[in-house]
Amino acid sequence: MSPVVPMVDDLSEFGQDAWWVIGLKTLFIFLILVLLTLFNIWWERRVVARMQHRIGPNVHGPFGLLQSLADGVKLALKEDIVPKAADRVVFILAPVISATTAFVTFAVIPFGPVVNFFGERTPLQLTDMPVAVLFVMAIASVGIYGIVLGGWSSGSTYSLLGGLRSSAQMISYEVAMGLALVAVFLYAGSMSTSEIVAAQGDLWFGLILVPSFVIYLIAMVGETNRAPFDLPEAEGELVGGFHTEYSSLKFALFFLAEYINMATVSALATTLFLGGWHAPFWIDHVWAGANQGYWPLLWFFGKIMFFVFIFIWLRGTLPRLRYDQFMAFGWKRLIPVALVWIVAVATIRAISLDGGLDRRYLLIGIGILAVLFLVLFFVGDNAEPEETAEPAAGTPGGFPVPPMPAGGPVRGAAQPLTFHTSSTVTGGDA
Repeated sequence: MSPVVPMVDDLSEFGQDAWWVIGLKTLFIFLILVLLTLFNIWWERRVVARMQHRIGPNVHGPFGLLQSLADGVKLALKEDIVPKAADRVVFILAPVISATTAFVTFAVIPFGPVVNFFGERTPLQLTDMPVAVLFVMAIASVGIYGIVLGGWSSGSTYSLLGGLRSSAQMISYEVAMGLALVAVFLYAGSMSTSEIVAAQGDLWFGLILVPSFVIYLIAMVGETNRAPFDLPEAEGELVGGFHTEYSSLKFALFFLAEYINMATVSALATTLFLGGWHAPFWIDHVWAGANQGYWPLLWFFGKIMFFVFIFIWLRGTLPRLRYDQFMAFGWKRLIPVALVWIVAVATIRAISLDGGLDRRYLLIGIGILAVLFLVLFFVGDNAEPEETAEPAAGTPGGFPVPPMPAGGPVRGAAQPLTFHTSSTVTGGDA
C-alpha cells in the first residue's frame, strides 16, 4: 500500500499565497522555461547529430552547453530589419503575442505537492482553477494569432501562406487534442490540473486510456508545428514560412515560443496521462519520501524530457508530410477515431458508475462501434480509385511535354542512338 502523501485534492490551497510568494513563483517559472529552452536547443542538436553520425555543438562551454546562449547573443546583435511593405505595429506585436502566451500556459501546471517554500506552506503551482485544462487550450489558441499576424503583417506572399497554413493546422489538430482530453475528464471527474494529478495516484491515465494518449501525442506534434508536421515553415516551398521576414530579437521570440510550446504540451501530457509529478514506476511503494518535498520536481521534469526526446527523435527520423495528406489525416482519421473512443469511454463509465447496463443495449453499442471502426479504417480513403495517367500518343513510355524550340525532338520520347567514328583524333566526322 502506497504511503499517504500531502496532495492537493481541492482548490482550497490556492489563492492564499502572499504577494512575494506569487512573485517568486512567477520568476522561477520564467527562469525555468528560459533555461529549459536553452538546454532543449542544445540537446536537440546533439541528439540529431548522433543520429546522423555527426558531433554537434561541442566548443562553447563544457560539452557545448553554452552554444545556445551564444546563438541567442548572436541573434540579439543582428540588425533588426522591418520590411518596407510590412504593417509595422502588427509586425512587432506578433512575436510578442507568441512568446507571452507560451509563458502564460505554465501558470496552471502543477510541478509538485504542497511544500515549505521559504517558510510558507504552498503548492508547487502558480495557480489552479476548475477549468485549468480549458485555460491552457484557450491560451494556446490565442498564441496562434502571433503566427497568423506575423505572416500577414510581413507583406510577403510566402509568409502569408505560412501563417494561413498554421491557422488551419491548429484548428484541425486542436479539435483532436480536445477530444482526446474528454476521456481524461470523464475518469478524473474534474478539469483542474491538480485534481487530475491527484486522481492518478494509483494508476496513470496513459495506461488505461491508451487511444486518448496516442491521439494526444500525434495532435501535440501537429499543434507545435514540429517535424514531420512543420508545414507552416516548410523551407521547400515557403522559404522560411511565417517568419521569413523576421530577424534579430523578433525572430528569437518566435524561436523561443516554439520551444516553450514543446515544453507546455509535454508538461500537459505528463499532467494528464503520466501521473504528473508522481514518482514513476511506483517508486513511492518502496520509498516513502518519493512524492514528498521537492523530489517530485525530478520526476516531473524527467517525464517532460521524455516527451521532448520524442519530438527530437521524430525530427531526426521522419520526412515532412505533404500538406493535403496531413490535413486529411487530422479530419478523416484522428477526429473520427477520437469521437468513437469518447462514446466507448462514456459507455464504460456509465456501466461502472450506474451499477450496470442492459445487456441488449451494450451489445448493440459494441456492434455499432465495430462497424464504425471498420468503415474508418478499411473503407475511407482506401476505397478511392487511384488516378493513373496514360502515356501520350507519340511519346512511347513518356508523358505529354511541350516540344523543344525550333522543332526539336520531344522530351521524354525514345530517341535512336547514333555513333560517329573517325580515323584520327582531329579529323573526320566527330
